[in-house]
Amino acid sequence: MAEAAGLASGLWNDDLAAMRGRIGDAELDRIAADVGRTLDETVHQARTMLGCGRAAPDAGCAVTVRFLGQVIRTRAATEVFAQIVFAFHLARSNPLVVGINLVAPEDDPIALADYSRHMRAVGFASRSAPDAGIALHAGELALGLVDPKHLRFHIREAVEVAGAQRIGHGTDIMHEDAPYELLATLRRRDVLVEISLTSSAVILGVEGDRHPFPIYRHAGVSVALSTDDEGVSRIDLSHEYRRAVQTYGLTYADVKALSYNSLSYGFLPLAEKQALLAELDRRFAVFEAEYPRQ
Repeated sequence: MAEAAGLASGLWNDDLAAMRGRIGDAELDRIAADVGRTLDETVHQARTMLGCGRAAPDAGCAVTVRFLGQVIRTRAATEVFAQIVFAFHLARSNPLVVGINLVAPEDDPIALADYSRHMRAVGFASRSAPDAGIALHAGELALGLVDPKHLRFHIREAVEVAGAQRIGHGTDIMHEDAPYELLATLRRRDVLVEISLTSSAVILGVEGDRHPFPIYRHAGVSVALSTDDEGVSRIDLSHEYRRAVQTYGLTYADVKALSYNSLSYGFLPLAEKQALLAELDRRFAVFEAEYPRQ
């Protein structure tokens, strides 16, 4: 992705088609081929370390792994645009890459100043790869962290301008303009919100009754739990399920729904997704037979 950032030369142009014209398809193909080789090598090395194909492989061999093209949102606007174009090109050409995301702090001064440009760029570039998933970190902000004006539109633009199918964090939803109408839009468009409870508590200081997790659920918006980054937070997904149950009094049915959502909204071909959901059905059935509810 770093090499792709240099493909769009010159200054920002609100005519996105003109900016796209500066980027050569041959260069996109070349970089995509290089990235593809790196991904293949990475997957091969991981499966070798896990002993996949041996008589007693590690349980991790059964895990389906796919990638998102990550765009660093804190670079110059033209460089972010080039990364976005490349990310969709990569998703269209490589089956291991199923979508895109924007990474780096949303409260960074450059990310804030160029946010609307980024959303327009995602919406524009996605036309070249309509099957690619769009998962955007949006609304990972809080009062006191940024000027309140930045809390008013990030989630809405991620959905309505960029076309996001999944929203990462969405913590500032109630500070958005017309929040209840926006919640209805998320429900109507069936957008999933990825909830990262520990991350929100540690990074934003938003937790418990201040976190919108219950608001999303009450509004009928689909949610799933996420660690945000296990390596940074030093937690795993089980920790987040436990935290959600203990903080918000979730039932067993609630936990199951969260688990199904994490697969149902995955960016996978339908057949692969159905196979994973069937396996989840089987595992829940085994668990419930072993531990019947009283």
